[in-house]
Amino acid sequence: MGRHQRPGKAGSSVAERQERRMSAVLAPPAAPLNAPGFWRRARRNPSFVIGAVLSLLLVLAASLSYVWTPHDPLDIDMALKLQAPDARFWLGTDPFGRDIVSLLLVGARASIAVGLIAVSIGLLIGTALGLLASARRGWVEETIMRLSDFGFAFPAILSAIMLTAVFGPGMVNAIVAIGIYNIPTFARITRASANAIWSREFVLAARACGKGGFAITVEHVLPNIASVLIVQATIRFAIAILAEAALSYLGLGTQPPQPSWGRMLSEAQSLLFQAPMLAVYPGVAIAFAVMGLNLLGDGLRDLFDPRLARKR
Repeated sequence: MGRHQRPGKAGSSVAERQERRMSAVLAPPAAPLNAPGFWRRARRNPSFVIGAVLSLLLVLAASLSYVWTPHDPLDIDMALKLQAPDARFWLGTDPFGRDIVSLLLVGARASIAVGLIAVSIGLLIGTALGLLASARRGWVEETIMRLSDFGFAFPAILSAIMLTAVFGPGMVNAIVAIGIYNIPTFARITRASANAIWSREFVLAARACGKGGFAITVEHVLPNIASVLIVQATIRFAIAILAEAALSYLGLGTQPPQPSWGRMLSEAQSLLFQAPMLAVYPGVAIAFAVMGLNLLGDGLRDLFDPRLARKR
């Protein structure tokens, strides 16, 4: 009886070891934000710290404008036009007598709204297409990639001009144009990153366990490329803010009376010699917003890179 029990125990122990090895292989790596020492390394990363501070200031400025501004940004008083900075108007007034500080604070809303919605459109649709192309391969992948190439032929400004010709100028058209421009970028990055994950051992083990393509994509592929998508989203957010400012400057984006940094630049161009600071203020706001998001993206890329994580 004892001789029969030992093989059974040995057999069960072998099966348990195989199950433990399979579980270890199937388990995806821990999320980077939960990795040991992630925030310690983040505090030591200058790009991440500076980018996070500038991005936080952008969000705080937009949030503050909902509850307080020094003056009504829509209040036009031609008697106060082009006032110099003083205790009442901290940065002076524009050609219509509006407070520049209030315009800058409210203008941050448009930049964040356009960037957030446009990047979300590109992220959701582009990621879905990229995951589908990587999972199905063959003619599906080829079709999606060729459509992405076709999408790259229409930059955001050109798409906005076409939409404006059909539907008229406005923030919604600018969001749609920038969002469509972001879709091919996210589709290509997702497909390339997912292809690398599909060749990993834990995906092969998941297939051997009988998991389908959809389950593998959701449970294993997507969590392992999330960090790449987060980094790309921050970078595309910066590009979206710049594109919104360019479209508003051309009169295709945010329309009056809604304040916009790009339109502030457009209104200041005829007064460059008379009041050059009117162009400096929104230009600096755009520069700091874009620089902050780019630095944040660079910092996240360094923090999510496991090779750099081992060195620190």
